Amino acid sequence: MAIRASREVVIDAPPQAIIDQIADVQSFPTWSPVHKRAEVIDTYPDGRPHHVKVTVKLMGITDDEVLEYHWGPNWVVWDADATAAQHGQHVEFTMRPEAGKTRLRLDITLEPKALVPDFVLKRPRENVLATVAESLRQQVMANTGVDRAGNT
Repeated sequence: MAIRASREVVIDAPPQAIIDQIADVQSFPTWSPVHKRAEVIDTYPDGRPHHVKVTVKLMGITDDEVLEYHWGPNWVVWDADATAAQHGQHVEFTMRPEAGKTRLRLDITLEPKALVPDFVLKRPRENVLATVAESLRQQVMANTGVDRAGNT
């Protein structure tokens, strides 16, 4: 049974700044509490990651994943192959310019190998999404010279 979750956050930066931050996969462990290690396996001709090996830890479970990235002008998608803990994973970052800022939508679909009741996952799922979205927002703002209050 697939687990789906979504989160939106407004970031005071253009979509390209967000895409650039997501493309910097080696920095994930510095701002994403879920990612413990990230290594680019290969890249597209433009230098953006194609396949990435990551180690993630969630709810006490550590898992090694190989992600395949796809890039668009205002979106990034990755899919993970089956691992010890999951049949698969699909993550989408969709950006929409909005009044000089960007509305980022993060959608995750995860197919765990073990059957876990939804009530067990509800709070951790929401907390992880909120934390990752906010951490990404803060990282982008720090890299574009905007403070938490939106000042440059």
